[in-house]
Formats: sequence, structure tokens, C-alpha cells
Amino acid sequence: MCGIAGYFGRELPHAEATELLLRMTGAIAHRGPDGEGVFVGQDAGLGHRRLSVIDLVDGAQPMSSADGNIHITYNGEVFNYVELREMLMARGRRFRTTSDTEVILQLYQELGEDFVSGLNGDFAFAIWDAPRRRLILARDRMGVRPLFYTWRAGTLYFASEVKALLQVPGIVAEIDPVALDQIFTLWAPIAPRTAFKDISELAPGRIMVVERGRARSRAYWSFGFPDAGEEAAPRSEARIAEELRALLEDATRIRLRADVEVGSFLSGGLDSSIISALAARIAPAGLRTFAVTFEDAEFDESPFQSVMVEALDTRHHMVACRPDDIAGVFPVAERHMERPVLRTAPAPLYLLSGLVRDEGLKVVLSGEGADEVFAGYDLFKESRIRRFCGRQPGSRIRPHLFRKIYPYLPGLQKQSPEYLAAFFGAGTDAPDDPLFSHRPRIRATSGAKIFFSQELRDTLAGYDAAEELAGTLPEDFRRWHPLHQAQFIETSFLLPGYILSSQGDRMAMAHGVETRFPFLDHRLVEFAARIPAGLKLRGLREKHILREAAADLLPPSIGRRPKQPYRAPDSRAFAGPSGDYVGELLSPSALAAGGLFNPQATTKLLEKSRRGAIGSFRDNAAFVGIVSAQLWLRSFATRETSRLREPVS
Repeated sequence: MCGIAGYFGRELPHAEATELLLRMTGAIAHRGPDGEGVFVGQDAGLGHRRLSVIDLVDGAQPMSSADGNIHITYNGEVFNYVELREMLMARGRRFRTTSDTEVILQLYQELGEDFVSGLNGDFAFAIWDAPRRRLILARDRMGVRPLFYTWRAGTLYFASEVKALLQVPGIVAEIDPVALDQIFTLWAPIAPRTAFKDISELAPGRIMVVERGRARSRAYWSFGFPDAGEEAAPRSEARIAEELRALLEDATRIRLRADVEVGSFLSGGLDSSIISALAARIAPAGLRTFAVTFEDAEFDESPFQSVMVEALDTRHHMVACRPDDIAGVFPVAERHMERPVLRTAPAPLYLLSGLVRDEGLKVVLSGEGADEVFAGYDLFKESRIRRFCGRQPGSRIRPHLFRKIYPYLPGLQKQSPEYLAAFFGAGTDAPDDPLFSHRPRIRATSGAKIFFSQELRDTLAGYDAAEELAGTLPEDFRRWHPLHQAQFIETSFLLPGYILSSQGDRMAMAHGVETRFPFLDHRLVEFAARIPAGLKLRGLREKHILREAAADLLPPSIGRRPKQPYRAPDSRAFAGPSGDYVGELLSPSALAAGGLFNPQATTKLLEKSRRGAIGSFRDNAAFVGIVSAQLWLRSFATRETSRLREPVS
């Protein structure tokens, strides 16, 4: 895994181009602490920071084709590179290295633009085709690896992280108010929009071709579901589970390909336990596992981690995360996330990735993605109950089901049926609303916008982030099963927009650690999309078919365990000494200077947090979001871009 940067569209003296590229890659040196390189062409340049994982000797980048015509800078891994290499050799091609980078180069030479469809991996890369004067940018299907770009004076600049783009003279950091509204409504910006005004991201599964000063972008892969009732030809549940298991085993096997040791995250939940169990069977020298623990039992999963460690006999490493630790690293985590967030959950993952690196590993497997692909989130069950309650709006019995899916929320257990029905919108949201499954979350999150400044409200007057999200949904969306509609929103938007970015790539790569996700192998995603909804969510049993496919891998206490969502202390994490900076960030003068939040209302929220009196989801999200946005302003918008540097981890 690496960091990339570059430009196309201006001719610079070689020394000036080299200096620019080194500044850009230097800003993301944490992504590739093992080496750096640049390529300068007539009016294009490529930069690279290397994290050496495959072909440690000959895999340096930017890499050029044997004839010197095609050049690549590449971030990520192509896990099926062995099979692709064999196919290309059968066609008469010869290789100088054993790297997957050269496989991409030669596959492009062999197949042209369509080559990207043959790649199974997590990647973002730029290919400079000098004879055709063509730059190609591409990003993996699921959005695991990032790729940002912007135009200035007719020149395209691109990079793995925005902080590299800010090294270009004239490119400055300015918050995008619409993106901020999207974050405070939907948790993430809607791609290609980013938190930075006039800076975009290439959406997952897309390729961009730039020629003669013009760019054309297209999807090379799309994710969707069959029409309701028209899933794949009927097969027995046992057969589906068998095919699923085979795909998952292969997805894990090819993600263990590396010339360095590969470890695994092990939270104690179903998904990471399955991946760790499969990896432990393959790892030749045993498996090392890594986890976060919390002081508060509300968040801690260490008892379940211990069960899996004993079952798999792994060498287990833990980082104990106290609330004050979260406050202490949150400013650093925010700088790596490069966007405001509404939760502190990325901070413990930053600490966990640091532990992985401290233990000498560069690569870990993760169980992320299973909740989206196999319907594991409480939101899916909640949506089913809301529809069930809506069929008998006056029922006092049906709303009790909401308590069953949220046992870890003690305040909810005390509420009346009427409150529960009203809180979750049972019987009030239109069943044919395309965002039906997500309306309670949208309402709860949007409540945090009560703290927006009047200036920001005026700027956003008439804008509806949820309406824009609904407008991005595919034409056949309404023909899908309601569960699949909810899965699509989670998988195509929240997964790449928040989970894989703020909690995934940025926190791991801050320490030069590459995370791999077997559940997000596109073959597995496509297979799961064809599984009938009732086999994924059976009644209120989430991930039913996955549990059946992996039953023999896990101790019964893990296999039967209900979903415990990954969470971390939010506003109360800032109550200790490490959170002292919050007072300055949220001072009336700092808030007035930022112009984003109402100083009077925010001051009351700050006082409430200091008393430990923040209990609602709205106020927790608002507090973290305001702190995060103020940190964003301090990190980017109020500093000279020439000083933006990241230390090598």
C-alpha cells in the first residue's frame, strides 16, 4: 500500500516538477515510509511513496513499461495478480519483476481501457500513456483506496490524500458548506463532493480518462440487486452456504498474498472471528491478531476476543483505550480523516493501527463489510420492524420489538410503546420512500444542525442532502426487495463514504498499515446480492446464511452472538485533561472566526458536556461534529499550505 500524487496538463522544468512532486508525496509520507520516487514527462508527472509488501526488491515506483512508453503510480494491491500474470505470459508477455504493479502495466498494454475490469483488488492508480498523451485514473470497486483530484489553470492534479494537493501553489483549503451539511445529515459527503471546496474524489468503481484537456469518467462496475422475487435460480440453503464458504475461503486466501507477514483484526464479533479463523488455517507460521479494549463494558468486547484467541491459538495483541486516550489522539485522527465526523470511533482504530505497526506488521485482514453485504446492522432489523408496526399503527405490542434489537441502549428499554413508535417513525414514514430504511437515522443526525450559524443556514437555504442522496439512486432501485434497498444505501454510500475512509484507510495508513477486506471481494459481493433477502435476515436473525456457512469455524458462543456495533465514548471522551483543547476550539471567538456554528448555542452545549449531561444522540453527534469541524479548520483552512507536512510514522 502506498501514496500517489501527480499532475497532467502543464510543462514544467524537470527540477521544478521534481520539487513539486516531492512536496506532494512528502505530505503523505506516512502512507509509504519505505521509499519514494518521481517520474517527470513532457507535461505530466507522477509521484510515489512506497509501502513495500509485494516484490520488496524490484517493486519501486513510479514504474515504466519495458519500452518506456507507459508509466504508473499505484496505491493498493491486486490480489489476483498471480493468475493475471500467468494469463499474460500465456499470451507471450515477459516480466522483469514479480510485482503486481507490472501486471497492471502489461494488462493495460494488452487490453486497453477495459483492463481494469479484470482486476480483483483494492487500488487507486494513475497511468500515463505518453504516446497517446493520455492519463488514466482508476479506483477499486468498493472504494477501499482513496483518490482525490482538482483542476487549476487547465491542469489536473491528483493524490491519495487532499493534503498532498494542498502543496500545489494556489490550491487552498476551504470548507464546502454543502459537504458539511451532508455530513451533519448523512454522516459523509456524497461523492464526488469532499469536505474541501473545489476538490473532488473519484467515486468507487470508476475510471477517468484525461486527454487533450478534457476528462471523461465512467463506471466500469456497478453494484445492484435483482428485482424482488427474481433472485438466482432456487437452490437449497445448504448449497448457497457451501458456495458462499468457498468464495470466502478464496477471498481470504488471495488476501494473504504478501512478501511480509499478514495479521488480522479480531474484535470478538462474528465477522472478524470468521476471517481470523480462515486465515489461521492458512498462515504458515501461525496468526497474530490485534484488538481494541475499553474500560467501559458498554463498548468492550475483550471477553469474546479471549474466546477466539483460545480457539485459534493466535498471538494476540491488545491496545487498551481509555476515554482520555480518544481525546488525546482525536486532533491527529481528524487531520488524517480530512473531513469532519460525528463520532469518535476512528480514534481507537488509529491507536490500534499504531499497535500493529509497533509490532512490526504492515498488513492486517479485517472483517469489515460483512454487515453491509449480509445485512448485519441493527438498521436492517429496525426497518423491518417499522414496516411491521406500520401495518397496525395502533398496536401497543409490536413496538416492543424495538427493545429487542437494541439491548445495549438501556435508556431505550424504559420507553413506552408510544414513544418507541414515534421515535422510530413507525407508521409515519411512507413505505415507498426510497430512504425509508434510513429516515430515523437522518432525522436524528440532522437534529445536530440546530447548532449551525445563521450565516451557514442562509448559505444552505433550500438545500436538502437527503433529497440529493435519493436522486443518486439507480432507476431499478424501487423494484428491489426493501432489505436490498437498505443494503444498497449502506454499501454504496456509507461504506466507502465513512467506514472505509474515516475508520479504515486513513487510520491504518496514518501508520503505514494496509488493511485487507475479504468480505469486500467483488465476487463475494455479487454473489451475496443474488441471495434471497430471507436468507440474510431471517426474522430478526442477522447474517443468517453467513452464520450457517461458517458454523464449524467458531465456538458456539461466537457463532450465536448477536451483533454488537463497534462504538466508542463520544462527548464524554473529552472530559479529561487530554480534552482541554476543546475549550479553546469552542470559544466564542474561535466559533465566530470559523463562521460555521452558533457561538451562544455551542457554548451551552460545551457547558452541558462539562457537566457530563449530554445523553442524547443528537447532542453527542453535534458535540463531536463541532469539535471535529473546528479541528478541520485549524488543521487546514487556517494554516499555510506550504507548512502542511505529515511525520513519517
